[in-house]
Amino acid sequence: MSEKIERVKTGVSGLDDILHGGIPRRNIVLISGGPGTGKTIISQQFLWYGLQNGEPGVYVALEEHPAQIKQNMRQFGWDVSIYEKKNMFDIIDAFTGGIGEYAKKLRYVVPDPTDVGYLSDVLRDAIKDLGAQRPVIDSVSTLYITKPSVARGVIMQLKRVLSGLGVTAFLVSQVSVTERGFGGPGVEHATDGIIRLDLDEVDGELKRSLIIWKMRGTSHSMRRHPFDITDKGIIVYHNKVLKIRRTEVIESSASSEEEV
Repeated sequence: MSEKIERVKTGVSGLDDILHGGIPRRNIVLISGGPGTGKTIISQQFLWYGLQNGEPGVYVALEEHPAQIKQNMRQFGWDVSIYEKKNMFDIIDAFTGGIGEYAKKLRYVVPDPTDVGYLSDVLRDAIKDLGAQRPVIDSVSTLYITKPSVARGVIMQLKRVLSGLGVTAFLVSQVSVTERGFGGPGVEHATDGIIRLDLDEVDGELKRSLIIWKMRGTSHSMRRHPFDITDKGIIVYHNKVLKIRRTEVIESSASSEEEV
């Protein structure tokens, strides 16, 4: 009899179903996709679910002001301020460079995000201080955007810290609209899991879908599932499949069909 896998529920409706129960604990997962695909939302939803279930979290802000992040989360009903007061949640500011009145009030600030060693130290301290179990880094692509060749090394450096602390983490990774990769050469080999989010034009309409590209330690759906972004977060339709046929015909949009 095989050993029972300890899983972490994402809290994203339908996603745990296609993960056959959730993400194996301690996995470092890459959330990869183009602009507008919902990468940040799915990561914040993962964090929020953890907070509601007694699992502290930490959010590394690399592409957005911490105040804006909290405001955006409140739009979904995710008010993290109550957990900040309980010392269960905090944001590591690696966006403002410590500039501005708001930054002066923050506990964790990384003046130079390109200094991955310093960022790793601050991340380690924050996880230990909060007892964080669900760190999110949004987005790791910022750390190597000007030097793609170091992408895998950067991810591995962060993974060593996160794995050593025994957390289950989401690393958001940006890709261009036309790119079919995962946001940097070699990054797919440096993580335990990859969830790819896509936004494709189908018969003149944009459709969102995701696919579990890999997930170490568990079986999972191998199909592409459609999802929606609602006012309460992301809903994945685990009982539906989105089929996309990509053609090279000029002026011909991708065609698809949904199957229940």
